[in-house]
Amino acid sequence: MSIFLFVLSLIFAALYVLNKRNAQPNFSRGVLAKGAAIIVVGLIISLIQPFKIERVDAGHVGIKVNLTGDDRGVSKFEYKTGWVIYNTWVSKLYEFPTYQQHIEYPEQQVITKGGFSAVIKPSFNYSLKPGDVGDMFQNLRLDIKSIEQQWLQTAIVGTVNDVANKWAVDDIFNQREKFESDIVAEANKRVAKWFIISQLRTNIVPPQALQQSIEAKTKAIQEVQVAENQRLVAIAEGERKIAAARADSAAQVIAASGEAEAIKRKQVSLNATYIEYMKVEKWDGKLPSIQAGPSNGFIISPK
Repeated sequence: MSIFLFVLSLIFAALYVLNKRNAQPNFSRGVLAKGAAIIVVGLIISLIQPFKIERVDAGHVGIKVNLTGDDRGVSKFEYKTGWVIYNTWVSKLYEFPTYQQHIEYPEQQVITKGGFSAVIKPSFNYSLKPGDVGDMFQNLRLDIKSIEQQWLQTAIVGTVNDVANKWAVDDIFNQREKFESDIVAEANKRVAKWFIISQLRTNIVPPQALQQSIEAKTKAIQEVQVAENQRLVAIAEGERKIAAARADSAAQVIAASGEAEAIKRKQVSLNATYIEYMKVEKWDGKLPSIQAGPSNGFIISPK
């Protein structure tokens, strides 16, 4: 706007001088002085004039705020888009992005359940609710960058701390996804009036001593799981052997029972006549011979 007014004063001064020259071929130096004066006045006006022209970019909400009056602009604002001309002495233009913004905060300490401290470096995406930007400005009276580093940072870090107070430190690292999901849910409750929070990462880091303790506990849990698996394998192997032994015993009982039954049947079928018949069948026809021994004993030898 200042450049525009200065150029306009140059054009006006040039037209003035040309007009006087055409009207008075022998125009005096006074005409040139007046032309120069017009340029100087135009320069001064362009430097001190209060008007400014700005463009509200796409994806932003523009708010033109009235700086005069008893309310100091709190209750007087207008939504603006495109090119906006305003008087900087009595008004101000703010732009707020309505598309997602990514932000990372510096390291902070939080206290977990049980009194353990941990370091976080939260990062997340946020988006403004376009229809509530005016209400946000009425309450906070800050531009978006100041809101990010003050009100929003306090809300997010406070949420992380409050949620961490409810979680045991080892649970945080064993269930980090659930932990961060709880933070997002709680954060959206606190800032839902103006913001939507998503994709939050705490980037939480435990103290070295605590990290070693967590690793030792994790290792112990793994060893217990290995021992339990070995116990279950041993039980299964024992049950297999018992089943095999029972099967072998049953087979032996069945075999012994069958053999006893066979013997019993043979005993029943072997009468005295049949036994004599078997003796005759096996006799080779030779009779035993008897001899007197040296001590008057007898020796029987078959022939």
